Amino acid sequence: MSDNVIEISLAGNPNVGKSTLFNSLTGLHQHTGNWSGKTVEVLSGEFKYKGQKYKITDLPGAYSYFATSEDEITAGEYVKENKNNLTIVVCDATAVERGLILALQTMDICKNVILCINLTDEAKKKGILVNSDLISNRLDIPVVETSIKDKSSKKRLLEAIHKSKSIDKEASELKSVEYYIEKAEEICHGAITLSKNAPDSRDRKIDKILLGKFTAIPVMLLLLCFIFYLTITFASYPSQWLSELFNMILNKLNSFLIATPLPLWLTSVITDGMLKVLFWVVSVMLPPMVIFFPLFTLLEDFGYLPRVAFLTDNSFKKCGSCGKQTLTMCMGLGCTCAGVTGCRIISGKKERTIATITNSLTPCNGKFPAVFSIITMFFTTGAFINGKILGSLIFCLIILLSFSATFLSSWFLSKFIYKEKNEPFSMELPPYRRPDIRKVISHSIINKILFILSRAVCVAAPAGIIIWILTHLTVGDKSVFLHITEILDPIGQFMGLDGTILTGFILGFPANEIVIPIILMGYCAQETLVEYSTLNELQNLLVTNGWNIITAINMLIFTVFHWPCSTAVLTIKKETASLKWTAISVLVPTVIGFSLCVLTNYIFKLICSLAG
Repeated sequence: MSDNVIEISLAGNPNVGKSTLFNSLTGLHQHTGNWSGKTVEVLSGEFKYKGQKYKITDLPGAYSYFATSEDEITAGEYVKENKNNLTIVVCDATAVERGLILALQTMDICKNVILCINLTDEAKKKGILVNSDLISNRLDIPVVETSIKDKSSKKRLLEAIHKSKSIDKEASELKSVEYYIEKAEEICHGAITLSKNAPDSRDRKIDKILLGKFTAIPVMLLLLCFIFYLTITFASYPSQWLSELFNMILNKLNSFLIATPLPLWLTSVITDGMLKVLFWVVSVMLPPMVIFFPLFTLLEDFGYLPRVAFLTDNSFKKCGSCGKQTLTMCMGLGCTCAGVTGCRIISGKKERTIATITNSLTPCNGKFPAVFSIITMFFTTGAFINGKILGSLIFCLIILLSFSATFLSSWFLSKFIYKEKNEPFSMELPPYRRPDIRKVISHSIINKILFILSRAVCVAAPAGIIIWILTHLTVGDKSVFLHITEILDPIGQFMGLDGTILTGFILGFPANEIVIPIILMGYCAQETLVEYSTLNELQNLLVTNGWNIITAINMLIFTVFHWPCSTAVLTIKKETASLKWTAISVLVPTVIGFSLCVLTNYIFKLICSLAG
C-alpha cells in the first residue's frame, strides 16, 4: 500500500451501527465539522493498520442518493466527489435487502466499495441467516460480516480495507429507484434465509403495548414523567452539595485574595461577580443533565424514541412539521441547547427550522427551580387538596401550555412565515436493542453534557462581571441596576410584574438559573447575588415587595415564555446559520409571554373591578 493517507467514506442507512463501527476504528482520533458549507455535520477520524494511514469520514445516514433530505444530499454529494476513494457501505444484517439499495447505488458511483453487513448477532437471535459469500459473488465486491460482540470481525474488516484495490471502471449514472429495488431483491434471493417463522415476534409483542391504540399515549407520558421525576428528585441533592462546596471554595479564595496586594474591588469582581455566577450556573445545571441525558439516551438506544415520533407525527403534520419534533422537545426539557442541536435528526429543512425556532417554548432545567419554588410558595400552602398533588397538577398544566404553544407556533410559522412546501418525511422503526451502558454514558457526557456546560461556562463568567459592574457603578445616588429597574417598572406593571422582575430576566440572559437571585438582589438592594435558605423566607420577601397571586401566575408564565438564554441563542445561530431565524427564535417566546401576561393581568383587574 502507498505511504499516502487513504481516504474512506463510511455510508449506510440510519440505525445500522455505523457510528459504533466508526468509533471502533478511530478511537479518540476524531473531529467534527461541516462539509461543503452544509449545516449537516460529518465526523472524521484517523487510524493506522499495518503501517498504512487511513482517514475515514462517517457520513449522515441515508436510504439512497436520490435526495429527499439534507442528510441524503450531503452523503450523496460527498460520495460523488470522492468516488475514487474507498467507500464502505454498512447495512443491517436484519434488513440486508434495504441496505443493498444504497450499496448498489454506491457501486455505480465509486470504483472501490466494501459491503459491511453489521449487527449479525441480532440477526442470528431473530433466526435470520446471511450467506455473505453468495452476496459477495453476486456483487463482485468484498463483503464482511461484523458484530460488536465478535471482536475478530473488526480485524476482518481491517484486512478487507488493507487488501482493497480500485477497480478500473468508469462510474455510471444512477439508474431508477425501481431498478435498485428489484436488483437488491434478486441478490438477496436464496442468500437470506429464516430459521424461524417470525424473527421479529418479540418486537411486535412489545409494539402492541408501546404503540397500542389505547396504551401508546399513556405509556409515553408515564415514561417521560418518570424520567422527569427522577431528574428533579435526585438532582436536588447533588445541586445542594455542589452549592455548599462552591461556597466553601469562594470563602477560602476570598480570604486568600484579600490577603494579597490585589485591590479589594478586583477581589470582589472575581469572587462576588465572575465566580459566584459561574458556580451558581454549574451547581444548578450539571446535576439534572447528568441524570436526564443518560436516561434519555437509554430510551434512544433501546429503540423507543423513534416510536414516540411515530405516535405524534400526525399531530405535528397538521402543524406543518413532523413527529421528530417531539424528540427535540423532550431534549429541550433537559436543556434548550440540546433540543436545538437535536433538531438535526429532522431531515426536512422547513420542519427542522420550525422545530429549532419553537424549542425554547419547552421549559428547560434552568427554569425548573424558579417554577417549582413559585408553585410551592403561592399555590400549595393551605391548599384544599394535598399540596404535592396540586403542585404536580399545576406543573402538568404548565407543560401542557408549553406544548400547546409549540403546536400553535409551529402552525403559524408554517402557514405565514416559512411557506415552502414540506419535504417528504421517512422514518424507520428500528428493532428493540439492549442499550450499551458504556456508549450511553460516553455519548451523554462527551457529546451532550460537556458540550452544553462548556458553552454555559463561557457565557456565565463574563455575565457575572457585567452584573457586578451594574450593581457597583452609581449614577447620582443610585446604582445603574436600580436606574434600570425604575425605567422598566411601567412595562412590568402593565404585565402584572414589576421593573425589578424584568431587570432580573434581562440580566439573567446568560443563564436562566440566575434570574431569581438577581430579582432578590434588587429587592434587597444588595451588590452581590443573593441566596436564600428557606422558601418561607423567600415568600415573605416577595410579598413584602408587592407580590400577590397574579404576580406569581405571570411570573410562571414569563419564566416559561421569554427569550432563550444566551447559550441557546448562540446555538440557534450556529444551527440555522441565519440571523433572521435567530431573531425570530427570540421573538416568538417573548411575544407569547408578553401577550399572556398582559391578558392575564387585564382579566385579573377586570375581575377585581367587577367584584369591587
